[in-house]
Amino acid sequence: MVRDRDVLAPTPAHELALDCIDAGIAAAQPERVVRERVTVDEGTLRIDDAAYELDEYAEVVLVGGGKAAAGVAAALVDVLDDRLTGGVVVTNDPVATDRVQVIEASHPVPDERGVEGASRVRKRVAAADADTLLLAVFTGGGSALLSAPAGGLSLSDLQSVTDELLESGASIESTNAVRKHCSALKGGRLARAAAPAQVVMLLFSDVVGDDTAVIASGPTAPDPTTFADALAVLDEYGVDAPDAVREHLERGAAGDEAETPTADDAVFDRVDTHVLATGWTAIEAARETASDAGYETMVLSSHIEGEAREVGTIHAAIATEVIETGNPIEPPAVVFSGGETTVTVEGAGRGGPNSEVALSAARDLPNGAVLASVDTDGEDGRSGAAGGLVDGDTVTDVKTATAALAANDAATYLDGRDCLVRTGRTGTNVNDLRVLVVPTDR
Repeated sequence: MVRDRDVLAPTPAHELALDCIDAGIAAAQPERVVRERVTVDEGTLRIDDAAYELDEYAEVVLVGGGKAAAGVAAALVDVLDDRLTGGVVVTNDPVATDRVQVIEASHPVPDERGVEGASRVRKRVAAADADTLLLAVFTGGGSALLSAPAGGLSLSDLQSVTDELLESGASIESTNAVRKHCSALKGGRLARAAAPAQVVMLLFSDVVGDDTAVIASGPTAPDPTTFADALAVLDEYGVDAPDAVREHLERGAAGDEAETPTADDAVFDRVDTHVLATGWTAIEAARETASDAGYETMVLSSHIEGEAREVGTIHAAIATEVIETGNPIEPPAVVFSGGETTVTVEGAGRGGPNSEVALSAARDLPNGAVLASVDTDGEDGRSGAAGGLVDGDTVTDVKTATAALAANDAATYLDGRDCLVRTGRTGTNVNDLRVLVVPTDR
């Protein structure tokens, strides 16, 4: 996946970091994941330990949305073949299939194509009945791509509040609490439209903890958040939402708009959930690559959140600790982490969470240590890359690097030093992957 490896990798430590990134992304590819987790044998669809007798259904329909949704759909078409009646998915990374309509839309800010795609998904779901097996494929990015404004809200209202949320530093859980209550599909509302069909959720998780209510804002999952929670997010992060959005949320909090369905709602009686790929999918494959190369390995955490530049500083400190004391692991070693960092945008520069992690770490990385930090979908914010690959020599002027971080311009700084990792769209999306290589013996 990684381009320009000859420029990016001057040492074996750099090579290993990139090998781990490649292995992690490859392990989360829809074709590979579906092949390993989904089969059809003598008319029985098996997903892990669950079995669905296809002859019991008049139709088998596939709907969904997200960055990897088309890839998952194409893989499922290969498995199901003529057992699949049809369907529609919305994505920003289209893959041609002969049975599922693929609609291309915009991410991370919704557009008219996403609204049209969401309308077609809802129409297809509303036509389902008790004799329908509905495969609901959702991956990261589905929140923006399946845009169906609720009530009297407009697309411009959704675009504006999305922009504000993305720049506020709000976590994905908080962001999606607002999105769910501004949508006619999310927060379990698509499950409400699908009842009484048999719904089988097939998820690629890009959220910390793999909460099904947060992945793509949970169109077919119970919603634990409320209109009041969404209002609290606007206030907590100082989000300057359009008047129409705030008024809509206030009406909901007052009981004048229908709440999203909760876990005890009957609409979920025939909803099954299968999380097919997560951040751990990528981490485990990357870890195996490092182990095969003869390095000691350790997973720091797959749940890391917070400001990107602070996470970068912590990773540099861990590298120093490994070299100086052999804790928490003896070198030569590779330390892995995953999760989803955020950036509170204050400048107008070019960057993203992973490029900020990388540049922040590079200010303090000890000699010999290498850090790769990428988004597994290949798109790190506004950086134009997947993330960065840095070492102790990347930053020669700490003051300039710190100024770039303050301007949210980490990608420009890294690009000038040939430290941006470019993959293009990878076809998957299982959150961030960080690889810290410490080859130096104490």
